Amino acid sequence: MTATSTPAPGAGAPERIDASVLKLAGVVVLGSIMSILDITVVNVAMPTFQSEFDVANYSTVAWTVTAYTLALATVIPLTGWAADRFGTKRLYMTALLLFTAGSVLCALSWNIGALIGFRVIQGLGGGMLMPLGMTIMTKAAGPERMGRLMAILGVPMLLGPILGPILGGWLIEDASWHWIFLINLPLGAIAIVYAWVVLPKDEPQDSESFDFVGMLMLSPGLALFLYGISSIPEEGTVNTPKVWATMLVGGVLVVAFVLYSFKPKNPLLDLRLFRNRDLTVATLTMFLFSASFFGGLLLIPTYFQQVRGESALMAGLLVAPQGIGSLLTMPIAGMLVDKVPVGRVVPVGLAILAATMFGLTQIEAGSSYVYVLSVLFVMGLGMGLTMMPLMTAALRTLGETQVARGSTLLNIIQQIASSVGVAVISVVLTNQMKDSEAVSAGQALAEAQRTGEQPDASVLQYIASLGDKFEAVVLGDMSDAYASSFWVAFVLCVVTLVFSLLLPRKAAAVPAGDADKPAPVLMH
Repeated sequence: MTATSTPAPGAGAPERIDASVLKLAGVVVLGSIMSILDITVVNVAMPTFQSEFDVANYSTVAWTVTAYTLALATVIPLTGWAADRFGTKRLYMTALLLFTAGSVLCALSWNIGALIGFRVIQGLGGGMLMPLGMTIMTKAAGPERMGRLMAILGVPMLLGPILGPILGGWLIEDASWHWIFLINLPLGAIAIVYAWVVLPKDEPQDSESFDFVGMLMLSPGLALFLYGISSIPEEGTVNTPKVWATMLVGGVLVVAFVLYSFKPKNPLLDLRLFRNRDLTVATLTMFLFSASFFGGLLLIPTYFQQVRGESALMAGLLVAPQGIGSLLTMPIAGMLVDKVPVGRVVPVGLAILAATMFGLTQIEAGSSYVYVLSVLFVMGLGMGLTMMPLMTAALRTLGETQVARGSTLLNIIQQIASSVGVAVISVVLTNQMKDSEAVSAGQALAEAQRTGEQPDASVLQYIASLGDKFEAVVLGDMSDAYASSFWVAFVLCVVTLVFSLLLPRKAAAVPAGDADKPAPVLMH
């Protein structure tokens, strides 16, 4: 396996994505699917973990998700330096091995504490897969074919939300919860061998020193900040030490890192990249998009389960139209942003997203499935025109030597944005539910039935006062809570649309220093 150089697309190389680049895309997509699929599969399994491990509080089980997220936040800042220091191929295979080993250990968990601990190991591997994958793809394609490559890389981001709930529900119902982790063993083995054969051998850069001071500020700072955010839905408010104290300490550490990061020659996270206006605008737009879209997306399967009474498997199937819509437009968007300025593509996608988020603010307990699924399908069309073009707009501004650091920076920002969006919208939903006397009574009745105890007399009195209307009132108040939460996502989408108007509307120049560089094309 050898690497040769051919001219970049703009200098005579083929316009289309050639076979050698598609081979690289295969290993990157496979690794990304494993990581993203795992997140959505585990979300479906939370009630199962609670019953299997005999855990009283749902908040304890939720740490199986939180621990994974915190591990991601801790390891992502190290990825850019480690890719330069040890080589992208070696590090990518290590990440796959760590993720696969963590998956097997999760399947062997004997209690909830063990599962949470092993999820951290999974997260350490999973956190490196996406930024490393973006680095591999960006270096292989060159700036002129970035849009089409990002469209390929977007496939796992779409398949995860589509297949995760379906696969998780099926495995839990027909096999056991252990298989939602064990399924990663054959996938991981295939991915490791595939990576060893396909990925080019790259030379580590020994000259760069590691920023230990930056690591001691940024990694714990991000972990504490995201821990505080992740605790908001459980606490229902930010006015508790568990939330504001950890967010404050984490925020102070992150701010200290920002101030410090401009001093060392090789900082852990290169914030100097933000001197590029186009990168800054694209990153800010991506932050707002991730907060609004992923926060709103969280509500859809839970709406189907809580309000419409669907099973986890059926809820996963009902969410599929959103992913199908994205699959249709993402390849088109990839081709467009290689030919048309991103500022003419992304606002169209965001306008569609904003319109569909408004459509979801109108849902009721008895809304037609034709209406809801149609809105989700059109939402997917808008998402496909937005996500990968934004990534492309950001990465295209970077020189070849900046790609590893830039992709690491983008992944951290997207992770923070998604966590913020999910937390804010979850708090709105939780508080809306708490404000409903009918929903509170229904929850108290369900808990009493689960434990075999008698519900409070006031609850029984309230239920009796509504008589046959009780269930209708509960479902109506629950659907109103979801509609109110979608209003938050809608407002965030509109704000994102406004910022997207600052994206470049003219053809971008090739990054300085890369204009005459050939793009590496791998020969096997």
